[in-house]
Amino acid sequence: MADRRPTESQEWVSERIDSWIETYKKSMLTPVILALVAAQQPATIANVAEGIASTTDWQITERGLYRTIRRLRDQGLLISTDVDSPRTGAKRQELSLTPLGVQFLSGVTANLVALPGDTNS
Repeated sequence: MADRRPTESQEWVSERIDSWIETYKKSMLTPVILALVAAQQPATIANVAEGIASTTDWQITERGLYRTIRRLRDQGLLISTDVDSPRTGAKRQELSLTPLGVQFLSGVTANLVALPGDTNS
């Protein structure tokens, strides 16, 4: 049976790709969240989490998602409102874009680059 271990060059490329993808995901999480909220306003955090998973296949921890949403609120891009949850009466957060969030998302979206041959855009 032939040795199927990757070559040193293949390992190097694979590591660079993985590193780039992690950087890309961190950078793109903000506009992804803002776009999901914009599409569903008001959106629950559960809706945002489902949207991230279904549109990107990215895995994000609940803690990471809450931390990012808190940062976006602190930056004035999102506003959250506590509302009663149906049947339980427990409070849940509904998210909406602020005018600043709308401007930010519009600016980022206008500057996204589609790669030649990209069939996802």
